[in-house]
Amino acid sequence: MNKGLPEGFLWGGATAANQCEGAYLEGNKGLSTVDVIPAGKDRFPVMFGKLKMFECDKEHFYPSHEAIDFYHHYKEDIALFAEMGFKCFRMSLAWTRIFPNGDDIEPNEEGLKFYDEVFDECLKYGIEPLVTITHFDVPMNLVKTIGAWKSRKMVDYYERLCKVIFSRYKNKVKYWLTFNEINMVLHIPFVGAGLTFEAGENEEAVKYQVAHNQLIGSAKATKIAREISPEFKIGCMLAAGNTYANTSAPEDVWKSIEKDRENYFFIDVQSRGEYPNYAKKFFERNNISVKMEEGDKELLKNNTVDFISFSYYSSRLTSADPEVNKETAGNAFATLRNPYLKASEWGWQIDPLGLRITMNSIYDRYQKPIFIVENGLGAVDSPDENGYVEDDYRIEYLREHVKAMIDAVNEDGVELMGYTPWGCIDLVSASTGEMKKRYGFIYVDKDNEGKGTLKRSKKKSFYWYKNVIESNAEKL
Repeated sequence: MNKGLPEGFLWGGATAANQCEGAYLEGNKGLSTVDVIPAGKDRFPVMFGKLKMFECDKEHFYPSHEAIDFYHHYKEDIALFAEMGFKCFRMSLAWTRIFPNGDDIEPNEEGLKFYDEVFDECLKYGIEPLVTITHFDVPMNLVKTIGAWKSRKMVDYYERLCKVIFSRYKNKVKYWLTFNEINMVLHIPFVGAGLTFEAGENEEAVKYQVAHNQLIGSAKATKIAREISPEFKIGCMLAAGNTYANTSAPEDVWKSIEKDRENYFFIDVQSRGEYPNYAKKFFERNNISVKMEEGDKELLKNNTVDFISFSYYSSRLTSADPEVNKETAGNAFATLRNPYLKASEWGWQIDPLGLRITMNSIYDRYQKPIFIVENGLGAVDSPDENGYVEDDYRIEYLREHVKAMIDAVNEDGVELMGYTPWGCIDLVSASTGEMKKRYGFIYVDKDNEGKGTLKRSKKKSFYWYKNVIESNAEKL
């Protein structure tokens, strides 16, 4: 039995424009949702769409404004990725670099040129860009003027963005993802779709209408991509992780199925091309009426994705008993504490076998190639005077997850395209806005208050991952 992974496997790492680029108004870039999300106590109310903050003020610190300044360091950073042996670099485009207001007629040439240079730098080293079209990124002008994805007009603006980038980069980029973690609109609506809520609004109904608009956007992107280049491979992207039942009580098992469906709903539509019956029944029960336009059903049916990509950090646990089902810390998902698992410093439960379970669940469900585009451990690193970090805890986390991934491929026959661990270089945490919650193989000298030299240095995990890629995971 092959111990490693198939030849041509896309090893790499993942970032997002809003967490690494910085230079938030340079090169004619417009203001984006992430640019008005502060660090500190107001962060979560803004992310959940409960507190409206449409401008920046002097009282708050906004981590995205400088982030790790990839905008000015991309050559150095990509050279480090190449040194590790990356075959693939997952990154996203900042919508407002290309259309500063979102509704501009003509794109911003300076922004387009920046991404040309980033892609050229990747290709120079033989690194395939894997590009997320929008990764938690909505132009603030569209939030203010049309309510962002609440409005069907957003589909037209998104379509315009897709036409421009697909045409411009068709000889440089082959792999595209339509929306990052599309299911996050249900959990962190301002981050996922630029949503804010008015008093008395049926929030659940709004979220599912927005989901429909994004699903239509995704299908249109897929259609345009195929018209522009038959070489393109288009994927969807899910925040994944199976939900376990707290006990073997059938009620708990049923609850876990319902929880998983909440997230699979989006991918069911993107991969199978129609709304699943369980979703239609859920809408009926909850008095949700999703407004569809003529031709929507055909559009969804005829433009399904080529592959399924997902993030995996941990599994989840749920109970049917409301008394038991008290929330704990974790990613944007509420989950019970699993007594069989250890947790990270941020309360995320570490479950490598859960990755194999999730891979099998997704592959069994869709029978399309899958791609793990995020996985990693957020931890506090303590560098020595040279910026070197002995991050054995990160190596251990990744090693166990890579083993589980290999088992899913070699023992279970799951078709896996690649693996791009999250935050291959330290960047701003999407959830907490912190720098101290680090994921990278590369340390960036910057703290939570935004102070530091931005100097890059290699951690112990840098050399470990270089070895993994070189040996195609035969040396872990």
